[in-house]
Amino acid sequence: MNPTVDPTAVGPVPVGAALALGDDALVLSHRLGEWAGNAPVLEEEVALANIALDLLGQARFLLSLAGDEDELAYQREERAFRNVQLVEQPNGDFAHTVARQLYFSVHQQLLYSQLAAGDGPFAALAAKAVKETAYHRDHAEHWTLRLGDGTEESHRRMQTALDALWRYTGELFEPVEGLHIDVEALREDWLALITPLLERATLTLPTGPQSGAWTAGAGRQGLHTEPFGRILAEMQHLHRSHPGASW
Repeated sequence: MNPTVDPTAVGPVPVGAALALGDDALVLSHRLGEWAGNAPVLEEEVALANIALDLLGQARFLLSLAGDEDELAYQREERAFRNVQLVEQPNGDFAHTVARQLYFSVHQQLLYSQLAAGDGPFAALAAKAVKETAYHRDHAEHWTLRLGDGTEESHRRMQTALDALWRYTGELFEPVEGLHIDVEALREDWLALITPLLERATLTLPTGPQSGAWTAGAGRQGLHTEPFGRILAEMQHLHRSHPGASW
């Protein structure tokens, strides 16, 4: 998505909410970009790159609402980022990338659908982005079904990935200041979509101590997991090495 919506035309913007949504998209975009040259097949490399570019477009628009997008992306320290911990988790094997994308894209599509239906400062972005997130969700669902109901090995890996990342999903449904959405309805709708999909894929919704209202960490408050420091250093290295450079 190109940030074609005029940021000056959206009215007063809650900066914290813009940073939270923008950082989610920025960090996940970078994670997906790491598959360039490494995806299982060429078609998937193109698909993941396109999703990454969509997310980068969203990030640019959202960060521009909060300030200078380049400074916010490349000059902030780790504790200043407000992304959920889910999006910073390493790609792992392909099943882990699919599980992460499934959890996040279903949430993001539902979130943007709510925002697009309102008249707040994020409505214009959401109306455009909801079409992209529908594709992101469809892509993740396709691979969840394919891996879950595939070979014994692909099934095992997909279930392992779902179990490992489940602990990070609770944070998706914490209220964000300035973001006026029905969080409980969002979580209920998310579960209503995820649960039957996993059943179709012969997979099971994670249970045990990681199920229910489990919430891991506090990425929205700037507390991140160990992998985030490494991805941030990689993302910011070139800009910080050549400050003020133009290309």
